[in-house]
Amino acid sequence: MQHSKGTASRVVGALIGTTTRLSVLAVLLASNAVADEVIEELVVTTSRAPTYLRDQPGNIATLGDDAIELTAHAHIHELLTRVPGVWVSRGSGQESLPSIRSPVLTGAGSCGAFLTLENGIPTRPSGFCNVNQLFELPTEFSESREIVRGPGNALYGSNSMHGAINVLAPMPSTGSRTTAKLELGPNDFFRVGGLINSGDGAQAVIGGSYTDDGGFRDASGYRQVKALFRKNLSVSRGDLLLNVSLSDLDQDTAGFILGKDAYKDDSLNRSNPNPEAFRQASSQRANLEWRHAYGDFDVDIRPYLRHSEMTFLQHFLPGQPVEENGHVSAGFMANARLEGESRTLSFGIDADVADVYLRETQFGPTEGSAFLRETRPEGKHYDYDVLGLNVAAYLQAEFQLSPAVAIHGGLRAEYSHYDYDNNMLSGNTRDDGSACGFGGCLYTRPADRTDHYFDVAPNLGLAYTASDSTTLFLNVARGFRAPQMTELYRLQNGQAVSDLDSETIDSAEVGIRMATGRWDIETSVYTMRKTNSVIRDADGFNVSAAKSEHDGIELSVDVDLHDYWSLTINGAFAKHVYDFDSVAARGETFVSGNDIDTAPRWLGSAALNYEGPGRLVGELQWVSQGSYYLDAENRYTYPGHDIANIRLRYLMSEYWSTTVRMNNILDNAYADRADFAFGNYRYFPGRGRELFVEIRYSK
Repeated sequence: MQHSKGTASRVVGALIGTTTRLSVLAVLLASNAVADEVIEELVVTTSRAPTYLRDQPGNIATLGDDAIELTAHAHIHELLTRVPGVWVSRGSGQESLPSIRSPVLTGAGSCGAFLTLENGIPTRPSGFCNVNQLFELPTEFSESREIVRGPGNALYGSNSMHGAINVLAPMPSTGSRTTAKLELGPNDFFRVGGLINSGDGAQAVIGGSYTDDGGFRDASGYRQVKALFRKNLSVSRGDLLLNVSLSDLDQDTAGFILGKDAYKDDSLNRSNPNPEAFRQASSQRANLEWRHAYGDFDVDIRPYLRHSEMTFLQHFLPGQPVEENGHVSAGFMANARLEGESRTLSFGIDADVADVYLRETQFGPTEGSAFLRETRPEGKHYDYDVLGLNVAAYLQAEFQLSPAVAIHGGLRAEYSHYDYDNNMLSGNTRDDGSACGFGGCLYTRPADRTDHYFDVAPNLGLAYTASDSTTLFLNVARGFRAPQMTELYRLQNGQAVSDLDSETIDSAEVGIRMATGRWDIETSVYTMRKTNSVIRDADGFNVSAAKSEHDGIELSVDVDLHDYWSLTINGAFAKHVYDFDSVAARGETFVSGNDIDTAPRWLGSAALNYEGPGRLVGELQWVSQGSYYLDAENRYTYPGHDIANIRLRYLMSEYWSTTVRMNNILDNAYADRADFAFGNYRYFPGRGRELFVEIRYSK
């Protein structure tokens, strides 16, 4: 407890000192800034309506069409390196583990710390996340992405704890646009895709892509199809928009390579110890967006349907069980917005019902020690269904106290209800009812039950406009999430459902945002405290009631160096530590003050950009990741790495262009992800030097 109080006081002092220094910096920069025209950037995630970024009291980053087109990412990791404080750890194929102001989280409910949105609608039910759900989104032909760092406001509840990622598809417009592209790369990489915005009377957008990648490691290729359709529909009142998107992934998965620094060994870093591993996943989502103005009220109602299925081999676990999961869900989001001269009020109701299933089966005996063989038996481990209901009501308000000062505040109340049905024997046994040795099977199946959770989350923010180009902001918010279904019903030996409560995170942030015609600067300092987490240790055991502290500073700078040259710098320094002590009967010991594993203190990137009067556009990018611990006891480390990339786009004619991307120019050996588990160093090795060429037609 003394550690927590000491850290909190130091952070508060740092916030006050940093605020003062940032205020002085803002005034100096503003007074010396070139008096160019300021471009007002709009965001929609925090209000579900276009609002000025400069007026936001919290931290939100945008990635526009230019960044998406030039990056031409084959994996979302390549794009999100542009956002300070964000790290999407690249797994095999299209797999990933997200990190936003957090460590890379693993285990049953790790994905529930991040809210994934498509056009403002959560892509999954709040109790049924998946760490790889980003690959379901049509990011390749999105118009922009908005990343909220830290807890969201009252409009978004469960799962928006460490942050949210909102992928925004192009809107149907009155003008026509057609884009088609063909891309080739190493290891038989092939991608073809296109987008048609028909405009005029049809006012529809249709896009699709097909990717076939042979994989840079043995038996690690994947094939993926994505598609979207958006259309404006004629109605007597209001505006009605139909959205449909789908994805299908068939992947041969490469497992971890083992041994200290194995990622540096040329004889290992392209091998695949688990050629039998696979992942098959599909998802479909459809929704309507209806907007209408009733006097001073703008009403926004979004009914939706969602479906997903996934089957994969858990190659990372002893025994390699196969998991099958899926869901069907439906819901709506209803929002009314009242905007006056000095106030804006938003209030609404969100409701969601989901039918979820999960099955886990091990088709052979576990290899390894007698303990592993006995506690991880062959046969069925879990088989259950859950009917989930989630209902929330919220109010979010903004009051303009003076021309320079605006206060933001909100409150969200959310109720979650799960009706769980176990389809096999209950208890800590094999599927035939026999007992496991060494104290019992790892797997515990609770009997049929219902669980419900009620959470309330407030937020309060202040925005001070120091000048036309400079805004200072302060934001205090609580984030939460009800336990994920896998945390509640996919139990391990010694766990009990009654031990779990909603996870919460309390965040305070102060920052400054400045935009002139030449400079764009944003920096913020934050402190967060999280309680009631369920984490997984290096021996694969779940640990409940965990606590952690997260403190950091982020900086983003865009500056025009010359008529044709610009520089972008993004950096984050953060410390993520455990705030509880636990001496495990088996597994790891957790000590308050230790760094959380897979939590680099430093993340950064810089890009030198060129856009001249001719036909050439390009950037030279540097991406840096600091060292991090691989285990909770801080005994093993990964040293970090630096990667350089270059991208060039040449306009061959009015409609045709060629883009050349070379990743990892210096061919550095590095690990996309490193950890220490089950007594071994484990790595997903990073890709070496790779060259991709894209031909694009756009009219």
